[in-house]
Amino acid sequence: MIRKYWWKILSILLLVYTCTYGFYVKVPKLDDRMKESIRNFFFHAPMWFTMMILLLVSLIYSIRYLRNPIAKNDHYAVAFAVTGVIYGILGLVTGSIWANYQWGSPWSGDPKQNGAAIAMLIYLAYFVLRGSLKEDDKKGRIGAVYNIFAFFMLFPTLWILPRLTESLHPGGQGAEGNPGINGKDMDAQMRIVFYPAVIGWTLLGTWISTLQIRFSLLKDKLENND
Repeated sequence: MIRKYWWKILSILLLVYTCTYGFYVKVPKLDDRMKESIRNFFFHAPMWFTMMILLLVSLIYSIRYLRNPIAKNDHYAVAFAVTGVIYGILGLVTGSIWANYQWGSPWSGDPKQNGAAIAMLIYLAYFVLRGSLKEDDKKGRIGAVYNIFAFFMLFPTLWILPRLTESLHPGGQGAEGNPGINGKDMDAQMRIVFYPAVIGWTLLGTWISTLQIRFSLLKDKLENND
């Protein structure tokens, strides 16, 4: 039993570790404003890392569906997209909380914030599009094509355009800026919390996605038996 569920147990352990030691570990004083709020980095940044991983898996299954249009591939694509968007929204929420302390407002129109919001709206349109289609085959094919488009739109909205303008994020100063905490800013103490956090949140996201997939497959089975 442990062999089968080891990754779920590991997810719980890593997240418990992150949510406890993350508040005790000694963090570097990067500037006078950031202070202890830098601990939000253990929660905010992993949300985006996990989102990218889950949406990448969704992309892969959308491509697989176009090559082999079976319901299972479509269910996988949708489930991982749903969980990925949830993590993206959590990334926006944790970022807004952090921004309120650092910039005096939850939303300051920062390029990174705007880009992230646009990216989430693009993905929300994916679910609206699927909901507007009634035929399963058409829903799967058109949804898969749009999902591929939505994934590649993450790069200009999250990683390219914010680097071309001034940003309130640390180091976000024009084309040479880094709109976020630079990896070099993390010392060894932060790394021993940050990397387990990314793994833990990713495993939890995978766990949630598999539950959605199992529900969808069971629903298909029940409908086919009617």
